Amino acid sequence: MDANTLIIAALAGVALFAGIFAVSGGTSAERTASKRVTAVSSRAGAARRVGGAAGSAADPADRRRQKVAETLKDLERKARKAKQRATIKQLIEQAGLTLPVSRFWIFSAICGIVIGFIVYQKSGTPWAGAGAAIAGGFGLPRWVLGFLRGRRQKRFLVEFANAIDVIVRGVKSGLPLNDCIRMIGQESPDPVGLEFRLLVENQRVGLSLEDCLKRFLERMPLAEVNFFQIVLTIQQKAGGNLSEALGNLSAVLRDRKRLQGKIKALSSEAKASAGIIGSLPIAVMVLVSLFSPNYLVPLFEERQGNILLAGAAGWMFLGVLVMKKMIAFRI
Repeated sequence: MDANTLIIAALAGVALFAGIFAVSGGTSAERTASKRVTAVSSRAGAARRVGGAAGSAADPADRRRQKVAETLKDLERKARKAKQRATIKQLIEQAGLTLPVSRFWIFSAICGIVIGFIVYQKSGTPWAGAGAAIAGGFGLPRWVLGFLRGRRQKRFLVEFANAIDVIVRGVKSGLPLNDCIRMIGQESPDPVGLEFRLLVENQRVGLSLEDCLKRFLERMPLAEVNFFQIVLTIQQKAGGNLSEALGNLSAVLRDRKRLQGKIKALSSEAKASAGIIGSLPIAVMVLVSLFSPNYLVPLFEERQGNILLAGAAGWMFLGVLVMKKMIAFRI
């Protein structure tokens, strides 16, 4: 076995290990959250069994709590069934675009062909052109969709708490819930106004409020919208003070936004350090190429240099992923 094969095998093994380490953070967090939900559900079930044995089921408050627990369990089951990777159609809808899926794939193919042709003309290597075409056809359009989707969700969260406050004030003044939702759709800026107008239109065609809220969550898959859906669904099935529940939800959403701003401020130094560390190798390579152009020529013209460049690029990519996992805080 020659030295090149040993280098490639070592880089592949280390890259595989680093990739597993980079993606293990989210899965461990999901397992921890799942364990906590299971523990809380088991304690709630035990409390209900003890209360039923003591004869407290006849109390209206206990019956309401049992109804709320059943509704939450049903919503959790539906959310677990609906929790899957979003399709291209859903991503386009969540990004606020009216683009047909067929046209999106046509644009993706054109983008991949153009990028692949440019890379092939610059490098003269068919494999590099093919790789660039695949990355440009599948990666770049999805990244654009993800960027537009994230920007729209941020704009939605800016006005969502204010929209809930409008519902709270309207319910306290005696207006029905549907009139408050219609008022938000007419007066709030998009995308909040657009989503509430779609909610009203879905109710007009005969859908129930629960189904309308489910479609609302599919179009705007955010934890805040999920909280809103849970509050309205529980109030519809179990009753209760809607204005108080929505007022508490508005306070929770504002606290979440305040906490997110605090986390962003505290993690800004770590993000700046990660950006400097990630850009430092490229900056050093550019400076060396400017002051000593022939120094890095063997990396691009010899086979061992190409292997070292590929390994360095892989290491940099994995390092960026690990740093992104370390500084990405979610609440």
